[in-house]
Amino acid sequence: MYTILIADDESEIVELLQLYLEKEYNILQAHNGTEALKLMQSHEVDLAILDIMMPGMDGLQLLKKIRETHHFPVLFLSAKSQYHDKILGLELGADDYISKPFNPLEIVARAGAMLRRVHHFDAQAVPEKKADQIVLGRLTLDRSGCLVYLSGQPVTLTSTEYKILELLMEQPGRVFTRKKIYEAVWEDFYVYEDNSIMVHISNIRDKIERDSKKPEYLKTIRGLGYKIEAPVGE
Repeated sequence: MYTILIADDESEIVELLQLYLEKEYNILQAHNGTEALKLMQSHEVDLAILDIMMPGMDGLQLLKKIRETHHFPVLFLSAKSQYHDKILGLELGADDYISKPFNPLEIVARAGAMLRRVHHFDAQAVPEKKADQIVLGRLTLDRSGCLVYLSGQPVTLTSTEYKILELLMEQPGRVFTRKKIYEAVWEDFYVYEDNSIMVHISNIRDKIERDSKKPEYLKTIRGLGYKIEAPVGE
C-alpha cells in the first residue's frame, strides 16, 4: 500500500480524509508542518496532502523543505482560494491545489490519479511499447527512471512537470492546447480556465532553457497552446 501524509491543523479534516483514504492507503497524520516533517524523516511517503495555513511551519514552508530532498506529488488543500496563493504553491513545486470546502471523493480521485502518474500502476491500460529514451537536441527524457537530462546533467522536475514534458516530447512540433495537456496529465476533464498549466510551463522553462524569457525549446503558440521542438542547429 502507498503511504499518504495528511497535514492540516483542523483535526476534523484530517479524520475525514483518513476515513475516505484508509481503505486503499496507509495514512500518516500531522497537525502542523513540524510534525509532518518529522514523519517524513521516519517514514517513506508517496503523496502529501497539505494545508497552507498551519501553526509554526505552514504548508508553503513545508513544501520548500520537501522539495529539497523529495519529489513525491504534493496536493495543497486550503481555504485560501485567491489565484496568487495557488500560483505560489505551484511555483514552489506543488502538483495540484483544491480549495476548501471540498468533496472528499474528489480528493480520493485526485490522489489516485497522482499516484498512477508517478508509479504507473493503472492496470486498466495496456501500455504500448515506447522507447526508453526521447532525445530532443540537448534534452534527454529517460522513461525507465522518470528522469530528464540537459546536456548530460540531471534536471530536477516535479512529477507534474515531468509528465507535461514527456507529453510534449513524445510529439515534437505538435501544438497541444491547454485542454489536451490538462486532460492527459491530470487525467481529468478540463472544466475551467486557470493558470495552473501556465505556471508549470514557466517552471519547466526555468529549468531547461538558457533564457526562460526567450525559450528555444518550449514555445507558446499564441491563442492555441504549447509545443516543443529542438532549437535550430541542435
